[in-house]
Amino acid sequence: MPRVPLSWLGDHVELPAGLTAERLAEDLVRVGLEEEAIHPAAVSGPLVVGEVVERTPEPQKNGKTINWCRVDVGPAHNEEGGAPRGIVCGAHNFDVGDRVVVALPGAVLPGPFPIASRKTYGHVSDGMICSARELGLGEDHAGIIVLATLGIDAPVGTDARELLGLGEEVLEINVTPDRGYCFSMRGVAREYAHSTGAAFTDPALPVPTDTPEPGFVVEIDDQAPIHGVPGVDRFVARVVRGVRAADPSPTWMQRRLQQAGMRAINLAVDATNYVMLDLGQPLHAYDLERVAEPLVVRRARAGETLRTLDDTVRTLDPEDLLVTDSPDGAGSRIIGLAGVMGGGDSEVGPTTSDVLVEAARWDPVTVARTARRHKLPTEAAKRYERGVDPQLARVAVDRVVALLVEHGGGTPDDTVTDIDRTTPPAPITLAADLPSRLVGVPYTVDEVRETLTAIGCEVTGTDPLTVLPPTWRPDLTVGVDLVEEVARLRGYDAIPSILPPAPAGRGLSDEQRARRAVADRLACFGLVEVLSYPFVGADQLDVLGLDADDERRRAIRLANPIAESQPLLRTDLLVTLLDTARRNVARGASDVAVFELGLVTLPSADAPAAPRLPGGVLPSDEQLEALDAGVPPQPRHVAGVLAGLREPAGWWGPGRRADHTDALEAALLVAGTLGVELVVENAVRAPWHPGRCARLSTVDGTVVGHAGELHPNVVAALDLPARAVAFELNLDELLAAASGGPVQASALSTFPLAKEDVALVVASDVPAAAVLAAVRAGAEGSEVGDVVEQVSLFDVYSGGQLEAGTRSLAFSLRLRAGDRTLTAAETAAVRDSVVAEANRRFGATLRA
Repeated sequence: MPRVPLSWLGDHVELPAGLTAERLAEDLVRVGLEEEAIHPAAVSGPLVVGEVVERTPEPQKNGKTINWCRVDVGPAHNEEGGAPRGIVCGAHNFDVGDRVVVALPGAVLPGPFPIASRKTYGHVSDGMICSARELGLGEDHAGIIVLATLGIDAPVGTDARELLGLGEEVLEINVTPDRGYCFSMRGVAREYAHSTGAAFTDPALPVPTDTPEPGFVVEIDDQAPIHGVPGVDRFVARVVRGVRAADPSPTWMQRRLQQAGMRAINLAVDATNYVMLDLGQPLHAYDLERVAEPLVVRRARAGETLRTLDDTVRTLDPEDLLVTDSPDGAGSRIIGLAGVMGGGDSEVGPTTSDVLVEAARWDPVTVARTARRHKLPTEAAKRYERGVDPQLARVAVDRVVALLVEHGGGTPDDTVTDIDRTTPPAPITLAADLPSRLVGVPYTVDEVRETLTAIGCEVTGTDPLTVLPPTWRPDLTVGVDLVEEVARLRGYDAIPSILPPAPAGRGLSDEQRARRAVADRLACFGLVEVLSYPFVGADQLDVLGLDADDERRRAIRLANPIAESQPLLRTDLLVTLLDTARRNVARGASDVAVFELGLVTLPSADAPAAPRLPGGVLPSDEQLEALDAGVPPQPRHVAGVLAGLREPAGWWGPGRRADHTDALEAALLVAGTLGVELVVENAVRAPWHPGRCARLSTVDGTVVGHAGELHPNVVAALDLPARAVAFELNLDELLAAASGGPVQASALSTFPLAKEDVALVVASDVPAAAVLAAVRAGAEGSEVGDVVEQVSLFDVYSGGQLEAGTRSLAFSLRLRAGDRTLTAAETAAVRDSVVAEANRRFGATLRA
């Protein structure tokens, strides 16, 4: 985000006295530029101009020589009685009579580095004589700042913070992608003028209209433009000879660059960066001795590489637009990624004396794709991909040349290369009443015309209006863009807040209501909902203990992942939910109960690859069908993890640890919320314990998920509490199995409840869930009728009273009729039907 030093902004627009960064933010937000941050002054406290009146060298035992100085810092800051302050200094590039910058006790320098009186080298040093690096003005820390060498003549005692721009706040703003012109002081100053009515002076005027003799030869050879648009339509280049390009830039320029968040390098580079920040036009400086005519702009060829300025060798893509030169033939050597970053072979170095200054207007789509492809979000790319004013290239090059001549002593060539293939903006037809109809504010035609003229448009006609946008606003292409400008500058606060009536039948869908109901039930069950990123790495799948041929390992790899360690889209919701649980446990939450509803991506092995569609054109029906065919299924799952205590300890007892029954109960709760009956069976599936995992299926046999205790190896690898449990269900499958219609409530019976308990002896390998289903079927199929209210398992017993290989399962039957009180004979008949059905299915007998 761009940073705005107030003094720099004041070069282009009239600012009121005492303007603060906070007030500037309030003014700019009215026109849509939001505050990102306010950066405080680099130096706080007393920083003044002092004059050295005594300097006594004192050799030390360690071989170092320090200077014991007396420095006059003005009547308001000297010692009592007016005596100069005593200061110890280790630098030697100053002498008596020099005026320097002195940080007095109480000052805080960048770092932060507080200044205080302290005893050192046998003296009490009452302040510090500062170097450029100590003040954050540059990297030079070998010598003290002597103001005369900077051309500064200020009285003793003068506030040096104001003198050097060190006491200034800097506002950082957030710029939306369609307003790239605000990535410059020129653009922000213009918006401030719109907000406050302050006088604005355009630093890009006047635009040169002469046609100079061409200089350095440049050729445009773009044989493969993207979406039919050429990669460059303006290219300006000019040579400056005999310039001290590697010298440091002036202090004021370095300071402004640092305030804007950029590092000062040398005069040539700093001048191009300064003009870019000021006008919004990126530029590049080449060492003329290291480039050969002609410069050729072309697309990359397969297999080509480039070592960029960050000393990284990059393999290029045929869509990348390049700047090349010709030492061995036309366009054979690559010297830069157009609009993104220059190459290391032609950069300005310590011996550079002749400089080629270049500015161009590159295609935004080309620059954006190249910057993302090579992960190079440079300052130049940020501006080019948002659109640069085509009129700026010549202005910006002339400005850089003037700075090099003024501060580096160079001589510019009279010739200027200016390839101009730009086209003027297309006029826009705007119905005069369109702003009023869309915004709901009765703007008059004169107000619309006045507003559009203020932003630089040429407006003709009455109704409709014909509007020619300014060159610096490539975002203005259709009528609604102009309506937005009218609403923005006339004030969003003038737009009334009218709540539109909600049309009937457009509320939540049945599926949305069902998902919310599931989340509510799990929250009431004691689980906390979380959200996790759907990106995973192969190591996370390894932790789950998945087999090499497990279908969950067949995951889609992202072309541009957020993190290289997590390049895959998850195929399983538990893999990210378990990572969330692990993170909570690692931060001290030993008892965890979390759940998540989220999408998983399940690619098919034989699915076609999704085509790469061209940008800037409407896809055909066939292309859209091919794209749909390449998109993998993305069902929505719900999963939960419980670890540690399920019921807390207290005076009532030691508490209870979460176990597999809690995971199973939560899964059945989800199904019950949707009105789906599930069949529970033993299963083996990672990451669950092979003997404590349940497979959950619908009555038609569709497997919808699993629940149970996690494998000990998984628990140990994730550092979770022992015997953690989890469940995961395919929520889309459950929704498909649900009836979908409204649930019919049954009338409440006023007759008393009858209770029957049945203990059945079955073989130990018979699942309790299967016996429970038999008990329920027997009770519901009895001759008594529909009297079953609840059936539940309440006891499991195996021991010496039973035959080996058997166990006792005790079930509680809750029976109630809607029209009568059940008799003992009727409840006994239900019990007999239960025993008979269990015996028929599993050979169960009634326990004596």
